[in-house]
Order: sequence, then structure tokens, then C-alpha cells
Amino acid sequence: MALLKTSITSLPLVARGKVRDMYAVGDDKLLIVATDRISAFDVILDDPIPGKGQVLTELTEFWLKKLAHIIPNHSTGIKPEDVVAPDEVEQVKGRAMVVKRLKPVLVEAVARGYIIGSGWKDYQSTGQVCGIDLPAGLKQASRLPSPIFTPAAKAEVGMHDENVSFDHVIKEVGLEMANRIRETTLRLYQEAADYAASKGIIIADTKFEFGLCEEGHLHLMDEVLTPDSSRFWPASDYREGISPPSFDKQFVRDWLETQVWDKTPPAPHLPADVIEKTAAKYREAADKLIKG
Repeated sequence: MALLKTSITSLPLVARGKVRDMYAVGDDKLLIVATDRISAFDVILDDPIPGKGQVLTELTEFWLKKLAHIIPNHSTGIKPEDVVAPDEVEQVKGRAMVVKRLKPVLVEAVARGYIIGSGWKDYQSTGQVCGIDLPAGLKQASRLPSPIFTPAAKAEVGMHDENVSFDHVIKEVGLEMANRIRETTLRLYQEAADYAASKGIIIADTKFEFGLCEEGHLHLMDEVLTPDSSRFWPASDYREGISPPSFDKQFVRDWLETQVWDKTPPAPHLPADVIEKTAAKYREAADKLIKG
């Protein structure tokens, strides 16, 4: 059964995001539940993708452990089943985490190793991405000479994140923290990309979320290197000049692009085969990365 929305009453609801429902666990922790909701073009669809929340949680927990030597993260190790009422356990099993409650850094920390998506559009019009000059003659999906940090300003639900310059990040958090975020983002991306490459997956780009603890230390938080926050391409099918097939929700985006729709709610209902194939893509990405 797909979970479109949680109904936990034993804890105070803090917020519902595009995918995650968050509840307070005391004053210093949160229960984050990954539902099976899916969004595209910043619109939450009415059709869930069965099993998606479990995949997102499984991958996030995998990467948090794998990358913990680079930066602390928000994981507490507390079992979600232990903080909800007995009749609510099924809502959190395999799809939730109990995490530290951090002060979010209000910048999307994006790393790109390939030129695609909004970065490709920016490059076509300016030859730059987020103020960074790139070589002439790049094609869609070209590999960049080295990964770049291309931050975005976080938007409200239903609005588009906006690519910004590094100077914007400095204004938001100060030079020292901006440099720390850029350095950490690129290191996380490079290490993850190298690992994924050994499993036959290209991580074209990804976004990280950071937060500060009470002592002011930077932590990695939210979802990490999932199909929702990254572009995963099968290395065997990659070539320049096209938008490569992917393990992420690009499959849903591509179908929606064929519909007569102005990209405002409500979105068209997904056909059963798109739902099934998307669920399979999510699961395939997790299996390849975790099990090989």
C-alpha cells in the first residue's frame, strides 16, 4: 500500500513538505517520515509511487553512514517505531528517521559534474552557471572539467528554487561558512560520484541540505543522494547531446511534458504504467548502489 499522507497523532505535526511529514520528538529531535508522494515542476502530484518513501530512507541512511567521516549528520540512531504509538508503527516502518533538530541553512547546496537541467539552460544563454564561466562548446549532458558548486535560493513549497551566485551565499551565511559549505558539498559529491561510478551509475548532479546545531557546527541533514535530490544516469546508456535515461523522477517529468498542462496544480493523473515503471526505477537505483 502506498502512503500518500501520514496521520500520526501521538506527536505534534511540525510541517508537511513535498514528500516528507515532520513531527516533533521533544524539543530537540524530529521524526521525518518519507511518504510516497512525488512532485514534478514543484507541483505535488495526486498519485503516489508505491515504495518510494522506503527507497528514499534506505538510500539516505546508506549515504549518511558512508559519508559520516566528511561531516557530522542529523542521524540519532533512535528507532522511529519507538517514538510513535503502537497503532502508528506501520506508518513509519522502513520510511522514517528520528533526527536532531537543527537550524537549517537557507541555501540549496548543489554540486554538478555534468551540464543538464537548469544549468544547461543557463549555459546556453550566458555561457555560465551561477556566475561560473564554463568552456565553450559544451553539449547537453557534457561532463564538466571538474565538479562545480552551483547554489540555489530555497523556495517556498510550490515555487521554483532559483540559481544564485556564490556571493549570494556569502551574504546569507558569511564568507567562512560559505567556503565550508562549498568545500563540503564538492567533497561529498566527488566521493559519492566515485563510488556510484563503481556501481555503473553516473551522478550528474545532486543537492545537499545543511543545518547548524546549537554549538554552530555544520551538519548534513534531510535526504542525501536519493533519486529525488539527484540525477542518476546508467553509465551504459550515457552519451553527450541528449538527456540520458535516468533512475530518478525524470521519467515522470518526461511523461508530463507530453501532456497539455500549465504546470500548476492540479497535475494530470499518472497512468498505471508510469507509476509502476517509476517505482521500479527508484528501487533499481537503490539496489544498484547498495547491493551492487
